[in-house]
Amino acid sequence: MSWLKALKETTRSGLKVERSRLEPLFALRATAGLALVVCSSFALMGPEAAVSSAFGALQAAIATFQRSWRPRPVLALASGTTLAITTFLGYLAGAHLVLFIALLALWTFLAGLTWALGPTVGVIASSNVAMVLVTVTLPTTVAEAAGHAAVIFLGGLVQAALIVLFPIRRWGAQRDALADALAAEADYARRLRHDPTAAFDPAPLMAAREAAVVTARQARTRPSELHGARGLAERIRPVLASLADPAVGAADEGPERDRVRELLAAAGAILDAAARAIRHGEPVALPPGAVAALRTPDTGAILTGPAYRASRRLAALLDDVVETATPDTAAAVPKTVLARLALVVRRRSPEGRAASRHLKQAAEAQAPEGTVGGAPAGARAAAHAPAAAQPPAAVLSDTRPIPLLRPSVPALGPRAARTLRDELKVSGSPYLRHAIRVTAVVVIGYVTGHNLPFGHGYWAPLASVMVMRPDFSQTYGRAVARFGGTLVGVSLASVVVFAAEPGQRLSLALAIVCAGLMYLLLRTGYVVVQVLIAAYIVFLLGAIGADVGQTVYERVLLTLLGGLLAMISYAVYPAWETPRLRTKLADWLVADGRYAAAVIEQYAAPSGQGEVRQALLDSRAARIAWREALQRAAIEPVRHRGLSHAAADGAGEALAQIARIGMLMEAHVPERGTTPVPAAAQLADALRESADQGAKAVRERRVPDWRPVRECLENWDGEGVPDRVVLRGARLLLDALDELSDALEPAPPR
Repeated sequence: MSWLKALKETTRSGLKVERSRLEPLFALRATAGLALVVCSSFALMGPEAAVSSAFGALQAAIATFQRSWRPRPVLALASGTTLAITTFLGYLAGAHLVLFIALLALWTFLAGLTWALGPTVGVIASSNVAMVLVTVTLPTTVAEAAGHAAVIFLGGLVQAALIVLFPIRRWGAQRDALADALAAEADYARRLRHDPTAAFDPAPLMAAREAAVVTARQARTRPSELHGARGLAERIRPVLASLADPAVGAADEGPERDRVRELLAAAGAILDAAARAIRHGEPVALPPGAVAALRTPDTGAILTGPAYRASRRLAALLDDVVETATPDTAAAVPKTVLARLALVVRRRSPEGRAASRHLKQAAEAQAPEGTVGGAPAGARAAAHAPAAAQPPAAVLSDTRPIPLLRPSVPALGPRAARTLRDELKVSGSPYLRHAIRVTAVVVIGYVTGHNLPFGHGYWAPLASVMVMRPDFSQTYGRAVARFGGTLVGVSLASVVVFAAEPGQRLSLALAIVCAGLMYLLLRTGYVVVQVLIAAYIVFLLGAIGADVGQTVYERVLLTLLGGLLAMISYAVYPAWETPRLRTKLADWLVADGRYAAAVIEQYAAPSGQGEVRQALLDSRAARIAWREALQRAAIEPVRHRGLSHAAADGAGEALAQIARIGMLMEAHVPERGTTPVPAAAQLADALRESADQGAKAVRERRVPDWRPVRECLENWDGEGVPDRVVLRGARLLLDALDELSDALEPAPPR
């Protein structure tokens, strides 16, 4: 992409305003905290302290709006505490220009490097650098500096206290993440009805897993419906795919395909109902049509082999989803839910009939006569039933995993230090390059602004540190949005000031109104936020007697200077994603190969999941990393450097196909005690070896060769393989690997 086209794309993205779901209660709580701190500081300590507290409370509340699964009070306290400390240290060094610039450079470098710890930490650290550039200019003595630091900390403390005292939609983010995952699987089930090989985006499942990682304190208070549904969603996805795919499931056409379409539609409806229940914390309201579809008793007569096994597992998993998604305190699920779902898992064997009878008995026991309904029993009732009544493990399973625990805040220090130390050692690390780049820009901007005859020279580095991100598109887009938003916001606020001539109290009130609107519209776009932030700062400076007419002129020019410095720095010292695409592709190939090999190895030694789960998570992470890198590279003004757009698209489709085939085989992994398939172990070893060698070839711009896998399949007769699922899957894997090689073949010369 040319520079001109790249600039057009980034400008368009920076000025984009999105329609987003507003959260007025969250905005009202944050605004109330800001108003409480500002008014108290103004009454007790004067306008300068009120302005300091305004910055602290504003930043603490903004931190709570960031996408993070940590408790919101922790984010508010972390933001307020770090800003208070940096403000006080900055004032102590502010009397000596060289010392302050050195301290500013150290802060900025660490803030740039902290993006390696995640975007939330990076945003808080960068915002602290920006805020401290303003707040260090307000106090005049060490005692006043300590007082300003105290009111900044108070701002964060008040915001945290309001979150604790007035919780709004507690566990709402976790509920939304889990509901989104179930809704994504419902949509996937419906798409499989028309496209048996439809693709599935694992991002919602990954977000749900991140949301499921809780602190030890959270684990004790987490609602019951947020415990096991994510694990069930993970297990449902391969079952849905294997039921629909003609390679290992039902036939392309005929009664089997019609029955599968009915089951998929019913599964989508039930998953949607569970998603709505979890999102709103309500009982599950099952759609009658879906229940009626699952009541059809002739499933065992229509489906056979792998397709029939998949239908049984799907019914059992849906049963557990309904159970898990129902709050313990609710009693609105029809008592016959389990009895109806039991009809789907009925088999012609004695074991299947025993499982069906057990499910009916569990439903009747959970919903006594005379009540509206009761929570279905599912796996929980099975765990308390007599040993003789226990259904087979394939039908019911434990859905209450051990909680994924997040480390405490004190334990994060050593981990963060190790991560930052590792980034310093990585050659070409994008986060290290970002830290160096933003440090140079902030120092140059501060020195330049200090020597210009404008005053308030900190606005140039403030603009730079707020817009700069580790990637090109966000930096350029935010630079354009910040300048445009600043121009509009400063102009509008100046018109209000000149027309109304507000005093100190009214100026502070207008600033609070701007902050409230900013909280409300925070997710609609960066340019909208900048309009309100610019007006917010104008009103705050007006409250301490700053010349607003000069403020307009200075702020616009210095913001333009800061944005230009940020954009020039990326052109001079870039961290392009395009040259790293082959490395990302190779990482995905290795992860996919290890996942498929771990699944195949289960056929050689049926003993549980083993390494399959971790291999699946690694494969998903590599896929997301590839997709994000591809999106960033698509708008970079550089050549493809060895991986054209067509090659990247073809290779991505082939690797997605490898992951999908592994998922299909995972749905039919044999249970403990099943006859092993020794040849599967050799195939798994060959696949790992080929994936490692293939990744090396991709990095070195060679075409991968899959000879070990091909030879292993040629020497495998397939005898003794249950339903020949693994052998069919292995052949499909080889086809996908060949497609990857074809995609990476050099284009013939013209």
